[in-house]
Amino acid sequence: MGVSKRETVAERMEDKGKDEGVHLRRKITLLPAVSFIIGTVVGSGIFIAPKGVLMNSGSVGLSLLVWALCGVLSTFGALCYAELGTSFKKSGGHYTYLLETLGPFPAFLRLWVEFIFIRPAVASYVSLAFGRYVVEPLYMPCPAPPVLVKLVSILGVTFVVAVNCWSVSLASRTQVILTFIKLFTLALIIVPGIMALAKGQTENFQNAFDTYTESFSLTKLPLAFYSGLYAYGGWFYLNYVTEEVINPDRNIPLAIILSMIIVTVCYVLVNVAYYTMMTGHELLISDAVAVTFASRALKSVASGVPVLVSLSCLGALNGGFFGVPRMLFVGAREGHWPVLFSMIHLRRKTPLPAVILLYPLVFVMVARGEIFQLINFASFSRWFFIALATLGLLIHRCQFPDHPRPFKVPLVVILIFTVVSFCIVGMSLYSDPWNTGGSCALTLSGVPVYYLTIKRSSIPTRWRKAFIRHDTIAVFVVGVVVLRTIIVTVCGHPVERLLQPTTSDPPGGGTTRRSDLLREQYILFIITNDLG
Repeated sequence: MGVSKRETVAERMEDKGKDEGVHLRRKITLLPAVSFIIGTVVGSGIFIAPKGVLMNSGSVGLSLLVWALCGVLSTFGALCYAELGTSFKKSGGHYTYLLETLGPFPAFLRLWVEFIFIRPAVASYVSLAFGRYVVEPLYMPCPAPPVLVKLVSILGVTFVVAVNCWSVSLASRTQVILTFIKLFTLALIIVPGIMALAKGQTENFQNAFDTYTESFSLTKLPLAFYSGLYAYGGWFYLNYVTEEVINPDRNIPLAIILSMIIVTVCYVLVNVAYYTMMTGHELLISDAVAVTFASRALKSVASGVPVLVSLSCLGALNGGFFGVPRMLFVGAREGHWPVLFSMIHLRRKTPLPAVILLYPLVFVMVARGEIFQLINFASFSRWFFIALATLGLLIHRCQFPDHPRPFKVPLVVILIFTVVSFCIVGMSLYSDPWNTGGSCALTLSGVPVYYLTIKRSSIPTRWRKAFIRHDTIAVFVVGVVVLRTIIVTVCGHPVERLLQPTTSDPPGGGTTRRSDLLREQYILFIITNDLG
């Protein structure tokens, strides 16, 4: 068995066009690559997820173990994608790897769901979080005007889109700056907590494996991993921009290893700092863990925490708009998307049409503010296609054992991550069949589009004539109709309700409160970027 034919052709084309024509330039060095991963992984998750991890794990000791294991599992997935990124040196991430290993059909479906509901919903959520954290401190203790929150959110999206249209270097420098701000925010939490721990403030770690919740059971443990994995989400974003990384054989694996080690260590230390200053009960009743921590350990700068969190959200938003348009760009280059989106600005060398495509969708969804249920749908599709990509890596290894692999992951790492990913998909089918079914239906809505626009030879001639001249229009008409139908008929919960601080336990018991929190933890997990 030899080398993959598709990759050989692609590499020859890349070598031929390296010094001639218009193409994406390799401008991302190791530091921007590390910053890109850390900047997309470290969003608002570390400030939200600790509550869900503790609530569902039941004890301080077990919650810390969950955080460490989530870091290891996310690192396993990132290493699998490092091998894929060095084996197939094309941008596009999930789409490219599915195309190279399993064929065009699953690759097109991944492209379809990303455009239809995953990326607009996630970007809208992040931008609204940014807007709320910017505006709310100005109106405290009164609620912020929703119109102003949406306006600031749109301004944040506009800024990010403008940066990514202007220059790859400017976007990467912006990400580096925002990443250092995020690390500074984590350091503000870690240093006081570790100092207090060194001074002997260890009472909250005594009997660390005693449960804090009377209703704890092992069946809730997967929800603890959901919350933890949400906070680690975004480790695959560097693979969207492989063609722009300098020396990808070295820098992609190195950037992934360095960034995931840094994130895992920081996340565990942040949680140790939380527990040093707060008991488990206090963390569970806190509506904003980082703010509660700052009010005790950093009283002089507590008011600056919302600003730092808003910048963290802006970094995640920038990472999303930097990476995902490359998937649309590569899809258009492969003939799976209108050719307009494979074009690059002559002077800026940025995939400007692909970046701009997402802007009106996000703009409309932010203006409406009704994306609660749409975000819910993202879980099934995202993890299903991640699992398919790593399964495709196993299949490709068997079919093409001599294919060049500058970075090769141990087989056991791929097997563990693939099995766990499919288990996550299976658990989502069990825990939330309604939203999972909706996600599955939306994914399958791409099947007729694929056969009417890409695989026309497989349908009867008399049907094919009706679409052969209108394939591009058909893609967008079907997409807009499906998206509009979902928003109008399904999304009945304004996103403001999700972003507002929750109140304390309701009178007469905590059953309703726990039920609401369980739902929130599931929602948080599925937004893997993207505030990650």
